[in-house]
Amino acid sequence: MTSNGLIGRAYEQKLINSYINSEKAELIAVYGRRRVGKTFLIKRMFDENFAFSFTGIYDVSRAVLLSQFKKHLERYSESTIPKIKNWFEAFDALQSYLETIKSDKIVLFFDELPWMDTPKSNFLAAFGQFWNTWASTRPNVKIIVCGSATTWMLSKFIGDKGGLYGRVCRSIWLKPFTLGETEAFIKEIKGIELTRSQILEAYMIFGGIPYYLDMLIKGIPLSKNVDELLFKQGAPLRMEFNFLFRSLFNEAEIYRKVIETLASKMKGMSRQEIADALKLKKGGFLTEVLENLITCDFIRKYNAIGKTGQDAQYQLTDLFSLFHIKFVAHDSGQDSEYWSKITGKGKMTAWSGYAFEQVCLHHIDQIKQALSIGGVIGNICSWACKPFIDKNGTQWKGGQIDLLIDRADDVINICEIKHVSSKYVIDADYEQRLRDRASLFRTVTKTKKALHHTFITTYGVAQNSHSGIVQSEVTMDDLFN
Repeated sequence: MTSNGLIGRAYEQKLINSYINSEKAELIAVYGRRRVGKTFLIKRMFDENFAFSFTGIYDVSRAVLLSQFKKHLERYSESTIPKIKNWFEAFDALQSYLETIKSDKIVLFFDELPWMDTPKSNFLAAFGQFWNTWASTRPNVKIIVCGSATTWMLSKFIGDKGGLYGRVCRSIWLKPFTLGETEAFIKEIKGIELTRSQILEAYMIFGGIPYYLDMLIKGIPLSKNVDELLFKQGAPLRMEFNFLFRSLFNEAEIYRKVIETLASKMKGMSRQEIADALKLKKGGFLTEVLENLITCDFIRKYNAIGKTGQDAQYQLTDLFSLFHIKFVAHDSGQDSEYWSKITGKGKMTAWSGYAFEQVCLHHIDQIKQALSIGGVIGNICSWACKPFIDKNGTQWKGGQIDLLIDRADDVINICEIKHVSSKYVIDADYEQRLRDRASLFRTVTKTKKALHHTFITTYGVAQNSHSGIVQSEVTMDDLFN
């Protein structure tokens, strides 16, 4: 934990401070998934000591926003501001106030910027004029903007082709906490003692999102916390999933349906399969939806070894969305202790296995570090093969590998990911399946690289006569590093 009480974010803080302390005007854009802690980071770094700060309001008119902007400006300037009719007048009034400040550093903070850009408001044009004609000429002016609507931030603001083209000095993507940061937050900030297995479960449910983790209540079991936050009548996070999409995307319904469709096929779907399932044309609109969901950290796109871009698969990776769809969306809400009662049951086991795979995909750096290959270039991919008969008449059953690390040092790690409550036991049948699948993989891909069986498990692999096939291991503890 840093001196300002922030968990993690050391890189982002160092980066922001370097621009704040530069000798020229700076325009910094911080973006990332809703609830990931953008606002908290900026406010805590500056102890809310801004020359001016304003936060956009969701789904209100331009008139309401301008009225609130005027009130904020009056509070900061301690003077009466005439009625503001449009954003050009708003920024003119802001400029007039800022010109009265005699300070070595003038820091402005605009939060939820996308919500200020209402239809036909000319907000971006006015902001661009304010920056280009005044702010950018003042070396002591530093502007920080934040936004949860990641697609807007990237396409309309950071990637603006108008007055703000190329004007953003630095864009910063704020990611969810890692497992290690989640552990520090729960223990140091919340004062809650949980085992690493329990912290992993919390991560698989809440996805390392600080806002959700901050709702955990000290003194009650994790299962009871989940019931209180998601299953109890009136639970604070029960409607969060739907609000996420309404606040991020104009066409919220189709985005939500894509996520729900992908949740039904955990191993992923092609774009054509998604289009067929939703009865959509495989055109530009679906491409835009998928790209936006990737940008906002809800899904990932990956190519299997030996496949082209047209064969790309799309997979749901947002852990909170996955949990909501699997357990909350279709729950009647009548059982307020649902999670406490389902713990250890088959439905939970099936979910936890897939969720743990996603946790591993979020911690590739930690996995590579545990394998002592952090400095080796390694492409992360998957592989699948349908049953076939080769030219010699040999029948192959087909197979699938969910995680491969294709390394530049002529090694491929074939990763087995297992979420179990004790050491994982490999029996004779499973050892043979691993050997058969490796032979299939080598035959189909024709790779000359060495194939290493790597097991990523919660507590490691039990040593027996069949465990010798494992050439490297990564445990749950490694993921916390």
